Amino acid sequence: MKTYKPTSKSRRQMTNVNYRDFLTRSSPTKSLTYGFRRAVGRNSAGRITMRHKGSGHKRLYRDVDFLYNKKDIPAKIKTIEYDPNRSAFIGLAVYKDGEKRYVVIPKSVKAGDTFIVSAKASLSAGNRLPLKNIPVGTFVYNIEIKPMGGAKIGRSAGIFAQVVANADGYTNLKMPSSEVRKINEECWASVGTVSNEEHHLENYGKAGRSRWKGIRPTVRGTAMNPVDHPYGGGEGRQGRGTKRPKTMWGKVTGGRKTRHPKKYSNVFMVSRRKTGKNK
Repeated sequence: MKTYKPTSKSRRQMTNVNYRDFLTRSSPTKSLTYGFRRAVGRNSAGRITMRHKGSGHKRLYRDVDFLYNKKDIPAKIKTIEYDPNRSAFIGLAVYKDGEKRYVVIPKSVKAGDTFIVSAKASLSAGNRLPLKNIPVGTFVYNIEIKPMGGAKIGRSAGIFAQVVANADGYTNLKMPSSEVRKINEECWASVGTVSNEEHHLENYGKAGRSRWKGIRPTVRGTAMNPVDHPYGGGEGRQGRGTKRPKTMWGKVTGGRKTRHPKKYSNVFMVSRRKTGKNK
């Protein structure tokens, strides 16, 4: 991690990933980028469904390949680049037939390394193969939920899932949340751990840096009026005044199970994730 001289109160606490140690290029490949408008917490009707999102620096979208539909063609990582839309690093993969694609890279891969998407691929970092061909104990990322559906699980910085068992047409994976889940053994996954594992150690140091990232301020419920939040009102500082913690809409949180008992994917869960004191 990169630290700074304490020239101000915010600089004293600020830490950052030392990108010079990992990245090889600053400007993206123009043919694989396009402009887009971020949702900033709004749904299709324009209503805010996720608070505290908005503004932030303008971003250029990198078209990252999660389908990996070029099979049995080796590719070389030409550059390792920063992507403002995700926490992991991306690499420019140049396939042997000349096609270029952006891919999420594992932490041990450097510029010049090669990978391949093949059912007969070796267990080298970055290689992609079906879950049924990956032995127990292997770390994987960019995991499909449905065959040929594209990578959906394990795409954030420093994340990995571990193969626990292979049986009855399914592969048991231990997720980063500690949940053990069954996934069709015909689904594909990449071998390794996602790059930029120091991402969670970053300290923004000041409020302004959060605003650059598109994170708006959060107001405490106890600082609001009674009309705005169940914790609001009272003279001076007050306790929450309710038996259980609640959201600003009065929904009980903190201990209540939110997963629907008849959810379609319950049959694929071997063990639930650990929460609270058990974590």
